[in-house]
Amino acid sequence: MTLPGPLNPPSRLLMGPGPINADPRVLRAMSAALVGQYDPFMTHAMNEVMELYRRVFVTSHRQTLLVDSTSRGGIEAAFVSVLEPGDKVLVPVMGRFGHLLVEIAQRCGAEVHTVEVPWGQVAPYELIADAMEKVQPKLLAVVHGDTSTTVVQPFDGLSDLCQRYGTLLYADVTATIGGNEFLTDAWGVDIATGGLQKCLGGPSGSAPVTFSAHAEAVINSRKSIEAGLRAEGDAVASHPIRSNYFDMSMVFDYWSERRLNHHTEATTMLYGARECARIVLEEGLERFQARHLVHGRAMMAGVRGLGLGVFGDVEHKMTNIVGVVIPDGVDGEAVRGHLLQDFGIEIGTSFGPLHGKVWRIGTMGCNARQDAVLTTLAALESVLRREGFGLPAGGGVDEAYRVYAEATA
Repeated sequence: MTLPGPLNPPSRLLMGPGPINADPRVLRAMSAALVGQYDPFMTHAMNEVMELYRRVFVTSHRQTLLVDSTSRGGIEAAFVSVLEPGDKVLVPVMGRFGHLLVEIAQRCGAEVHTVEVPWGQVAPYELIADAMEKVQPKLLAVVHGDTSTTVVQPFDGLSDLCQRYGTLLYADVTATIGGNEFLTDAWGVDIATGGLQKCLGGPSGSAPVTFSAHAEAVINSRKSIEAGLRAEGDAVASHPIRSNYFDMSMVFDYWSERRLNHHTEATTMLYGARECARIVLEEGLERFQARHLVHGRAMMAGVRGLGLGVFGDVEHKMTNIVGVVIPDGVDGEAVRGHLLQDFGIEIGTSFGPLHGKVWRIGTMGCNARQDAVLTTLAALESVLRREGFGLPAGGGVDEAYRVYAEATA
């Protein structure tokens, strides 16, 4: 059998909805030497990660840590740890990832209720409030920013609703954390789960999460310590969390002073997650978000300068992704293929009812910068011309320059 050659990925500029190019500093951090999971260096790094992500999430929640999984695993860890069969859950569905929350909650045995709005819109407060009164759920699960539609859901008033009905408030911030305003404590969010591969500028594989004291108490009420680890007086529940790996009650103990063995921490991913948060906070969270905002605006203006339409409710658009309406007569996949083959640039397709109708272009992490925006717009113009689509010469780049000029004026 012939062995494959050394791994040598092609150079790409990843301007889709994520993953994006990892910051070189993150990749360097991930090449650091491994240590044992209880080495003082390792446990100190874990404590540093907890404090760094409290600042990223803008929270004082004690249980702010990492789930060793992709962002989807972070969602599942939260849901399976909180929900028992028959619990009521309410999910506003405004795109693909609202449907994902429904799917995961149903697999936990929950009784799931939804409020649905057309893709590209946000769920009005009144619609959510009416459903909350009727359902009175244990969990209100909201996608903060849905990359499938590029819009961000307002959280105004949701905490008050949850307090009225004794409901936990969950937010999926995979696509928004770092690059969009998200104030965990000020907004009364009990649980938020994210990922590294978008605004935070890292690889997929580690999910930063945060849990309020209320959520922690709900989870710990189901704590059941494994027989091989159990000490006298440790909890043994009659209704334990139905996943061992995603049992957050034991993961909390693993990250606590007790350091109760659960799994072997993904050391390399922890190094990367630590560097992601450190880079954000070194720049300053508000400045980091402002950078995403200006480059997102430049990309959107450039898209319009090419004569292309912007998809969805622009008043509620995420800072870091723009949806582009594919013009009639243009083969969207052919354009994406030429961008990748000829320019080494990747932009995203879309899902479900938007498949073949919308491109998604991201400006986030270390790719939220002027040269990446201008290069992508110039390449998109060139490819569209080759596809026979008439558009203003240089209009995309010119409009992006206008936004940058205004930002520095």
